[in-house]
Amino acid sequence: MKKNMGTVDKVIRVLVAVVFLVLYFTHVVTGTLGVVLLILAGVFVVTSLIGTCPLYLPFGLSTAKKG
Repeated sequence: MKKNMGTVDKVIRVLVAVVFLVLYFTHVVTGTLGVVLLILAGVFVVTSLIGTCPLYLPFGLSTAKKG
């Protein structure tokens, strides 16, 4: 898969994932919404690590530097 995420995009996703995890583990958000946030946090971390966002592909979006 072609990389379509830039550094800023990756950092923002990891920071959002950390916020979601903190909200869940401090019991600010619980129940179904808490589980959804955990799943989203996992997706954000994985997409940041691989550098590809599957949702960007159908729209032809990319935040990666052209090079």
